[in-house]
Amino acid sequence: MIFEAGLGGEMGEARQRVRVVIVGGGTAGWMTAAALAALIPGAAEVHLVESDAIGIVGVGEATLPALRAFIARLGIDEAAFMAATSATYKLGIAFEDFGRPGDRYLHPFGQFGAPFAGVAFHHYWLRRHAAGAALPIGAYSTAVAAAEADRFALPGSDDDPIASYGYAYHFDATLFAPFLRDFALAHGARRSEGRVVEVTRDPASGDVRGLVLDDGREVSGDLFVDCSGFRALLIDAMRGAAWQDWSRWLPCDRAVALSCAPPPGAVAPYTRAIAMPAGWRWRIPLRQRVGNGYVYSSTHCDDARAADALLAAIEGQPLAEPRLLRFTAGRRTAGWVGNVVAIGLSSGFLEPLESTSLYLVQAAITQLIERFPDSRPAAADRAAFNAAIDAEYDRVRDFLILHYHATTRADSAFWNDVRTMAVPDSLRDRIALWRRTAQVPAYGHGLFLEPSWVAVLLGQGIVPDGWDTRADLPEPASLDRAMAAFRRAVEQRVAAMPDHRAALNRGRAAA
Repeated sequence: MIFEAGLGGEMGEARQRVRVVIVGGGTAGWMTAAALAALIPGAAEVHLVESDAIGIVGVGEATLPALRAFIARLGIDEAAFMAATSATYKLGIAFEDFGRPGDRYLHPFGQFGAPFAGVAFHHYWLRRHAAGAALPIGAYSTAVAAAEADRFALPGSDDDPIASYGYAYHFDATLFAPFLRDFALAHGARRSEGRVVEVTRDPASGDVRGLVLDDGREVSGDLFVDCSGFRALLIDAMRGAAWQDWSRWLPCDRAVALSCAPPPGAVAPYTRAIAMPAGWRWRIPLRQRVGNGYVYSSTHCDDARAADALLAAIEGQPLAEPRLLRFTAGRRTAGWVGNVVAIGLSSGFLEPLESTSLYLVQAAITQLIERFPDSRPAAADRAAFNAAIDAEYDRVRDFLILHYHATTRADSAFWNDVRTMAVPDSLRDRIALWRRTAQVPAYGHGLFLEPSWVAVLLGQGIVPDGWDTRADLPEPASLDRAMAAFRRAVEQRVAAMPDHRAALNRGRAAA
């Protein structure tokens, strides 16, 4: 294992660089190339192979706050990045009609309230909610209040619970990969245009030796990163990297997507996810257009009906014909086998309900850098990488399943099926613990920590029977005054924010 010597710094002593060949030049490929070239240039010689004749998915328009850390770690100026990708700010995701028709809640990038005496705010809120003395929990979140008011300002100190919300981006996915390509090439990565027609392997170990391109050129390497998307050109043939199908829990296997002209007026700083008879649809506001899509189960809806339903629901003039995507939810049993590492869609796919695709790419890149080999990958590093990525996928899977399973809807076959399905034991136990004690088991890293689970569990109507007994200690009147004061502070901060479009214009001027 090697360690970084700072962002793009020289390695402590001379060493032969590992020849890394990345197959596929979409978002996953160029994120990987950019990170390896910029962060460990003394360890990795980066060569990316892609074909312009092969299209990319290109609909991942919504992100999570972790992408901000990725951009910053590469030393990229945020304003320049946002200008290059037509990005807008994102404070969370609004879920409409998921728990039951007519319900709406927002999953914010930030906490609710502030902890007191070592007890999370939601326990105090549950106590006053049971007495009929609390507003909806979103009223105690700056991110929720700003999103609902179409306002945005950069967060402040982490020590201030009013100011310590997070944010992410909406951006034009077709512009992100080219932006990273230019960055990676400027940092020493190489690019070859061509389609892979043959993969040569060591007959004894099964490791990849090289690639043969359609013009006869050969590309050899030491470590190969499969970013070829659903085609999985390299990892699919590796022994021990079988696909785990999760469609029994996440039955949506199709999406139809299109963009439409933006409406006049405010630009919402949040994604909308709206329940549909056979799944859900997204609405992602960008600067120049609005991204729309219907994610659905082909068992419950055919492609033509899905396209018609999306066209009937969009709020602007269509800018293109609907585009159909097919997929299966799941992941590899191992993402790193031999000298092949799968990153992106070749590693796994979880539908875009919580905008997790780029995070999972980023997590794999981080794990690869932390365990980057000196020469031949060590078994211990592969095992640690696979365990970490498996945990990331499994946790996200459970969180997505929660949105479907925690519903009272019985108005379509799809919602009946997901409401009554048997869920993974890990999710079943988590829901049971929440119902009894309002606790959310913590883990040290990864996505969707306690505030996220609280947002969805309460937003979809799972209210616990009890709460932390320490939340019973404050006098009701003093607790009510403290909660009201927090809510007023939230309202005052949001009132001082510019509207979202004005905040975007300031960022563009800075760029």
